[in-house]
Amino acid sequence: MKPAPFEYYAPETLQEAIALLAGFEEDGVEAKILAGGQSLMPMLSIRVARPDVLVDLRKLRLLDYIRDDGETIAIGAMATKRAAEDSSLVRERQPLFHAATLNIGHRQIRSQGTVGGSFAHADPAAEYPAAAIALDMRMKAVGPQGERTIDARDFFVTYLTTDLASSEILTEVCMPVLAAGTGWSFREVSRRKGDFALAGAAVLLSLAGGRIAGVRIVVFGVNATAVRLPSAEQLVLGQAPDDALFREAGLAGAAEVEEPLADVHASADFRRHLVSVVVARGLAEALSRARPS
Repeated sequence: MKPAPFEYYAPETLQEAIALLAGFEEDGVEAKILAGGQSLMPMLSIRVARPDVLVDLRKLRLLDYIRDDGETIAIGAMATKRAAEDSSLVRERQPLFHAATLNIGHRQIRSQGTVGGSFAHADPAAEYPAAAIALDMRMKAVGPQGERTIDARDFFVTYLTTDLASSEILTEVCMPVLAAGTGWSFREVSRRKGDFALAGAAVLLSLAGGRIAGVRIVVFGVNATAVRLPSAEQLVLGQAPDDALFREAGLAGAAEVEEPLADVHASADFRRHLVSVVVARGLAEALSRARPS
């Protein structure tokens, strides 16, 4: 099947791109941003997406960077996932985000797909939204009214929907470097390597005095967006860690997930079971990497 007809624009500057989007919004024209195309192009091909206009950002090279800002790492929206994968800065200073990147599709896909494109697409089975919520990442967007910063917890709204206005462009994502001594885990279950996750978990864990002093648990692939599990977190907080506690937390996390997705790949009950597994194993793996303060 071929895409429905559309007009194509490839602006030379960010300002030109914003002006185009603002004009289309004002005229009631549906425009989609192309920023790598690894998710959008298949949707166009099967006509799930039928925009009137495509605005291709490939010429905006100023948005292609990975920068060390001291206590944070900034990644331009047009940096490829492969650039994040190959970055020693990301690998060494924020390994959870690096691990999330390695779980995205295959290397060929990561070579073309962009970091910003994945965030803006907001697929519920995608890895980056879970990492973003676990890490309290912040997104920068630019539109006709100027620049604004959006917290990860507010950025992802629902299935394939973000807080971005139709005339805004995501320009940068920012993440903190991993705090010293913090253990981390990023795990997912899929039918085949590179497939979308049936369920996955991003976990951060810190220790003090032999007990769990801090914890973050975020699951993905089971709801319309990645979901943080505060009840499971509270269950383990302040406790001496062991496998029995982590299994209990996994069950608590599974119970906390409301109305899990059900499709041809996995039933709601199976996804709920997978949540209990990835949470328990994620906590154990994070513990193995944590260093007591």
